[in-house]
Order: sequence, then structure tokens, then C-alpha cells
Amino acid sequence: MAVQEAAGKAATAMSWRTPMVIVVCGCIIALLGFGPRSALGFFLTPMSQDNHWGRDVFALALAIQNLLWGVGQPFAGGIADRYGTVRVLAAGSICYALGLVLMTMSNTPGMLDLSAGVLIGFGLSGCSFTIVIGAFGKLLPENWRSFGFGLGTAAGSFGQFLYSPLGVGLMDKFGWQTALLIFGGLTLLILPLSLALMTPTGAATAAGAAKPQQSVRQALSEAFGHRSYVLLVLGFFTCGFQLAFITVHLPAYLIDRGLSAEVGGWTLAIIGLFNIVGSITSGMLGSRMPKRYILSIIYFGRALATVAFIMLPPSVPSTLVFGALSGLLWLSTVPPTSALVAVMFGTRWLAMLFGFAFFSHQVGGFLGVWLGGIAFEQTGSYNVVWWLSILFGVLSAVINLPIVEKPVARPAAAAV
Repeated sequence: MAVQEAAGKAATAMSWRTPMVIVVCGCIIALLGFGPRSALGFFLTPMSQDNHWGRDVFALALAIQNLLWGVGQPFAGGIADRYGTVRVLAAGSICYALGLVLMTMSNTPGMLDLSAGVLIGFGLSGCSFTIVIGAFGKLLPENWRSFGFGLGTAAGSFGQFLYSPLGVGLMDKFGWQTALLIFGGLTLLILPLSLALMTPTGAATAAGAAKPQQSVRQALSEAFGHRSYVLLVLGFFTCGFQLAFITVHLPAYLIDRGLSAEVGGWTLAIIGLFNIVGSITSGMLGSRMPKRYILSIIYFGRALATVAFIMLPPSVPSTLVFGALSGLLWLSTVPPTSALVAVMFGTRWLAMLFGFAFFSHQVGGFLGVWLGGIAFEQTGSYNVVWWLSILFGVLSAVINLPIVEKPVARPAAAAV
């Protein structure tokens, strides 16, 4: 009876929030959350030059950001699952904006670690597309869900497409400090948009109203005792390693090879643009073919594209083609990964359980960014990290193949 009353109240509250409204507002939030973060690599060179830092200083700050984003994600997801999405999105956007503003005042490595690392890292855990996907899982009907996951991920990619050339243009016209201030102001637009993603606090979702609820401890015990979930989490490490390394170090890598900063900006923009296609396609294919095969194809495709890119002579055409191929395979891992979590365990703790998978993703991101800076300072080259990226891609393609795509067996009802 209590569950039915909660579901009735949720339906009344959602009267103006049609699936289309939810998806549109969620996609704009994903765009605003992912955009500034994806463009931070363009600030490496001007900030390092102005403060007389090596590349390892900026790389460490963004590595901390990636790690803390991952550390905070399961907690942010758990809070959103239990107390509602709005609180988490609001706190995350404020923390994110504060970090961007404080980056303009960061003239020591410690201050950069605090602003670009700690504040933005924890801010992202509260207002990134991962929280949006968790809300979609609860608010959207099942026939919208997989496609919604793809659209939410694609919107984050459009943020990368939009913010990469925007960041370069703002820096050229106003300087890097003003560019960061503008980014911070835009991030606060998440606050009003978050109202459309309001989820019930502690109530079962409409999709799972007839199922017994689990405690946090029960959900975690079930997930980490499930072999397929563990394989999924391990494979997601590679995604973070590859994406974070390219996002932060590709602009500088291209300059080292004789190409301009504008080529780097447009390459990351092309990655974001093509990822819109890749993410939506991945979301649509997730309801038509095994999701584990989609993931294996993506990881192996990334490895092949990287081999071709680093072996070919540097040129604008080859770089832009690499950007297009990478974009098709960029965040297209997210729809099948999040959908597999929902298939295995339902949507009650979707944001939290996907958050733990995303923690693995961000540990990979931490190592990709940090090792990129260390490798360059020690050897003057990024080659070691490129080849690690290729190796991890092949391993993850293999790891995802044994995943079993069916709900976890629950012979006994979990106690509330």
C-alpha cells in the first residue's frame, strides 16, 4: 500500500514532466556538466606557461579530478537513489562552478589541485551525465530507457563538441581566466534544469514498484558477488584510461608533432560530434543485439584506430579521421554498460551501482592523465601511454565477452 501511494504521488508530481521534457532537460544538464571538463586540456599550455610549471603539474591536478570524480560517484549515486536527484545535481553544479572560478586564481600547484582537482572532481560526481542516466532509469518508461541512455550520453558529447572550439575562441579573445569564468557561469544553469529530473525519495520506481526493496548493503553484496558485474566494472577501466588521456594530452601531443592548437580544438570537437552518432547508435543497438558484443567491438575498434593514428605521419587529415573514429567509439560504452546494470539488478540502485562501475572508469582516467604527464616529462614522448591504451583496449574487448545478460537470480525476497 505504501509503495502504491508513493507511486501515485510520483505520478502526480510528474504531470508536467513528460518523457520528452525529462530527456531534453537531462540532456542539457549532461551537456553543461561534461562540456567544461572536456575542454580543460586546452588550458594546460597557457596555465603552465604563465606559472612556469611542467606538464606534470597540470596533469596531476586533472588526474586527481578524474579519481575524485570516480570516488564521489557511488556516493552521489547512492544519495540520489535514496534522497532524490535534485539535491545531488544542485550541490554538484555549485561545487563545479566554484572549482572553475578558483582555477583562475590558482598560481601554485596545491591551489590547482584543490580547484581543478578536488572541487571539480567532486562537482562532476554530482552533476555529470551519470546522475542524469540514473534519473532516466527511474523516470522514463522502459521503452524509452535504452534510447534515453544513448541520448543522455550523446548530449555530454555535444558538450565536448561545443565547448572545445568555444574554449579556444574565448581564450584567444579574452584570455584563459575569463574563459574559465564564463564556463563557471554556464554551469550554474544546471540548478533550474534539475527540477525536471526530480525523483522520489526512498520510494520504489514505477518500473520496480512490485519488487521488494533492497538496502544499500544488500545491493552492494549482490552486485560484487555477481561475476558479470565484476567483469563489466573491470572492462570500464579501459574506457576511462583512454578517454582521459586523449582529452587532456592530445592537444599538446599534436602541437609537439607540428600541428596547431586549432587542429587540436577541432579534433576534440569532432570527437564530440561523432560521439553523438556513436552514443545514440549504441543506445539503439542495445535493444537489438547483445550488449556485451557492442562493448567488445568498441574496445577493439579503439585499439585499431589508435595503432593507425600513432603509426601514420602527423597530418591534419589523419588527425581529423582519428577524431571521427574515436568519436564513434568514445562514450558509446556508456549506454550498454548502464543498460547491463539495469538488466542485472533493476533500477532501484542504478545510479549507485553504475557509480561503482564509473569509479573503475575514473581510476583508469586518473592513471591515463597522470602517466601521460609523467611519461612526457621523463621521456619527452607519449608513446608508452599510447601503447598501454592499445593493450588495455584489447584486454577489455576480451573481458566483456563472458558477461551474462539476464537479471540476477533472487530466490528469496530481500528484507526491507
